[in-house]
Amino acid sequence: MAKRSFELLDVTLRDGSHAMKHSFSIEQVQKTARGLDEAGVNFFEVSHGDGLGGSSLQYGFSAVDELKLIEAAADECKSAKVSVLLIPGIGIKEDLQNAVKAGAKMVRVATHVTEADIAAQHIALGRELGLKTVGFLMMAHMVSVEKIVEQAKLFESYGAEVVYVTDSAGYLLPHEVKERISALKNELSCEVGFHGHNNLSMAVANTVAAVEAGATYIDGSLRCLGAGSGNTQTEVMVAVLERMGYETGVNLYRILDVANDVVAKYMQRPQEVTGSSLIMGYSGVYSSFLLHTQTAAQKFGVDERDILVELGKMKAVGGQEDLIYDVAQRFAEKNKTLV
Repeated sequence: MAKRSFELLDVTLRDGSHAMKHSFSIEQVQKTARGLDEAGVNFFEVSHGDGLGGSSLQYGFSAVDELKLIEAAADECKSAKVSVLLIPGIGIKEDLQNAVKAGAKMVRVATHVTEADIAAQHIALGRELGLKTVGFLMMAHMVSVEKIVEQAKLFESYGAEVVYVTDSAGYLLPHEVKERISALKNELSCEVGFHGHNNLSMAVANTVAAVEAGATYIDGSLRCLGAGSGNTQTEVMVAVLERMGYETGVNLYRILDVANDVVAKYMQRPQEVTGSSLIMGYSGVYSSFLLHTQTAAQKFGVDERDILVELGKMKAVGGQEDLIYDVAQRFAEKNKTLV
């Protein structure tokens, strides 16, 4: 097998929070963290789906305080390290400081793909606190490759040690991932990562394309648990990469065990490509909008697919969840006039 050239970072306990409606319990986090650690995963993420400070009326309240979840996860780790997500404007300085006290060793600072400049102080704080510090460019399908390179260079200039191409909508195809990762590899000195969603059933293929283009950090989620149709499935990714001749550093049997014996038992629904999540990928809509859209569609008695297509046309981004209800209400009013 080829020497491992990447780190596999698991996001079950963060991106999976979206699919779980932010209801993770201490016990669920402990069992998942223990399994990931025993399987040989070096980094995994724990926080509200929308990052530190995300527990709110707009994004959904957490059943358990995220700092308690981070601490519970960190206590289970013999070798793995806990990562947290921070979106400037949602999470603040004190949130990150408290996460470090709870046991976090990595922070991924996430911005919209055109707004890396709002993250300078957060990246600097991450480095100051001694964290592995990462820049996360969300909705990476929405701009040109040149724009992604420009924004990634800002992250690097602030001190980011890794910069991610983040396919938040599950919109990209393998050749588009390869183009973006290759451009960053050619233009940056820091490492490059990829985070995918499975709304078009392309997450594994896209992750393979990222690895082949030189990505050194790749994300996955057990049983695909995550926003929309979920993320690249961690255990499948391990199997595929090993079939390709890579040494992943992850024990396949043990990662299968935690996926099937732990995560599968607490999932609220199977993670699959549905009509609505497919439309999200096709239209380029932020994956965490799915459950909000389903709620709004039911409330106003409209087709959730119509809402998603309209949000795609509007180029809505994370943080604009209020638009979902505005669009749903407009469709409901329009339908009444047609009756």
